[in-house]
Amino acid sequence: MRWQLVIAVVWAALAASQVNAQKSPYANKLAPYVASPTRVVDRMLVLANIKPGETVFDLGSGDGRVLIAAVEKYKAKAVGVEISPRLVAKATANIRKEGLSDQARVIQGDVLTADLTGADVVFLYLVTPLNERLRPRLERFLKAGARVISHDYAIPGWKASHTEKTDSRHAHLIYVYEMPPVKD
Repeated sequence: MRWQLVIAVVWAALAASQVNAQKSPYANKLAPYVASPTRVVDRMLVLANIKPGETVFDLGSGDGRVLIAAVEKYKAKAVGVEISPRLVAKATANIRKEGLSDQARVIQGDVLTADLTGADVVFLYLVTPLNERLRPRLERFLKAGARVISHDYAIPGWKASHTEKTDSRHAHLIYVYEMPPVKD
């Protein structure tokens, strides 16, 4: 009898967690978090050709390393969009620690619904299917001359204006697109 009660309690807890997960607007993560190596971040920033005062977005901003580097090295304004509350807190703490809270911020949200108005440069380290789903929003929100820099994953339907492979044991690809994009 006791084991039946234990099973009932476990089932109830599992059912409740499923309901709560379905209610959360961020229940389904869109891509895994993998931090970009510093050397790749540095190269992506160079290829983005960021000018002081431009607004940089990092979609799936993780710990905020791209945002911090864009502000420190290029005097950009930076906005991150991150789905994980834990990573939003970590990135916000990292930005605060560097004294950059006036120039950089992270929003907890879904990259597929983020308002990209005003973005001059958008950084992505997302998987190809997600880049494909994001493409119409980039086309709608980004003005002519804006740049999209994607780490390791192409944007299907667009032809990169420049592609660069890092020269290291663990090579990475960097795709550079300029708006309006050249279609494949």
